[in-house]
Amino acid sequence: MAIQCSGTVGEGGGTDSREARSAPSVSDLSPPARLVPLLALACGSSVATVYFSQPLLVTLGERFALGSGLLGAIVAVTQLGYAVGLLTLVPLGDLFGHRRLITGQLGLLALALLAAGLAPGVWALLGALAVVGLLAVVAQTMVAAAAALSPSGRRGRAVGTVTGGIVTGILLARTAAGLLADLAGWRAVYLASAGVTAVLALLLRRALPLGTTSAGVREVPYGRLVASTVTLFARHPLLRARGALALLVFAAFSTLWSGVAQPLSEPPWSLSHTAIGAFGLAGAAGAVAAGAAGRWNDRGLAQRTTGVGLVLLTLSWLPIALTRQSLWALAVGAVLLDFAVQAVHVTNQTLIHAVRPDAGSRIIGGYMVFYSAGSSLGALGSALAYATAGWPAVTALGASFSLAALLLWMTTCRRGVPGGASAAERPDPADQADPRNG
Repeated sequence: MAIQCSGTVGEGGGTDSREARSAPSVSDLSPPARLVPLLALACGSSVATVYFSQPLLVTLGERFALGSGLLGAIVAVTQLGYAVGLLTLVPLGDLFGHRRLITGQLGLLALALLAAGLAPGVWALLGALAVVGLLAVVAQTMVAAAAALSPSGRRGRAVGTVTGGIVTGILLARTAAGLLADLAGWRAVYLASAGVTAVLALLLRRALPLGTTSAGVREVPYGRLVASTVTLFARHPLLRARGALALLVFAAFSTLWSGVAQPLSEPPWSLSHTAIGAFGLAGAAGAVAAGAAGRWNDRGLAQRTTGVGLVLLTLSWLPIALTRQSLWALAVGAVLLDFAVQAVHVTNQTLIHAVRPDAGSRIIGGYMVFYSAGSSLGALGSALAYATAGWPAVTALGASFSLAALLLWMTTCRRGVPGGASAAERPDPADQADPRNG
């Protein structure tokens, strides 16, 4: 069906009246003042567990005798676990109350991190990291919870705040992992994270409301609930378009951050874990972008935000290509790249949630499968490219992903494929009431 590329969040869902009929009653009320910041903190801590290995790849490769071409497997196995969790665990947010699900997953994540920190061999480590990735999807459950617990007029800001926490967690993951590894070894990174995760689980158990589920969802079998995620993406062009953008954007993101440890640890730089991890702070603009993009989306500027973000993402690879000549060039490129990625990411999540607010967990979970697939692709591609032709090949790969995302967005706009949904895209209330229809 033809959908106008209007770029407004109002057109992306326009569901104020429908939301009142179909979403949980808690969404009609503003969440407690401390809840959204606490969710942002917990999201950042959870998603950081997926990125701890990036500044440690060279050390882990030496410790477990992995060649440079196989280092990407350490990142990829975590991302693959994340993808499985997105399809199997995140949809549970539409079936169970937020407090029960979020705190339970955080507790299990703490145990998985403990296992990673104590892993005696490479297979035990890879298995533990796969489970860490599986359970780290609790971050997306918390994004869906923040959206569901916020009124429609402030949803973009809530999603932006929580996503800003995720961005900060990703950035601090590299810095903290590098610092702890230099001070106490790589195992301390995962053991410390296990303790922090357990504490956050207890805090959120006290802060989260019991919550309710959407009408009719509680009675749907789990298998049908998971299958309905696929149905949702099959029925709504907006979800497919934004998912494809996420795959390409995060492939570019992972190409940089999964590959940059190798040139930085070699001459002429030969940086320590701490210094390599600190480069993640160069992308702190990403946290700023997340909050700003949420406000822009609330003002109806979704398409403009997407376009500017994708142009900046493509241009960011010009200074990144000069990494071996200048660390300042890498820093500038990282700022542009992280700003662009998070601006597009927040825009995507705000738009897709508006399509079916009653199915927010399933939609965000399905969308993040594209994110995880892109991250795995970037990690594996970056490792193979570096082993084959060095840093120039890595930058060419990242620039290709970025340019493909820009061209895809331009093509979908030209063809009238969604950036925001028209009235034809909005589901009927009867369709919302039955999750078996997707």
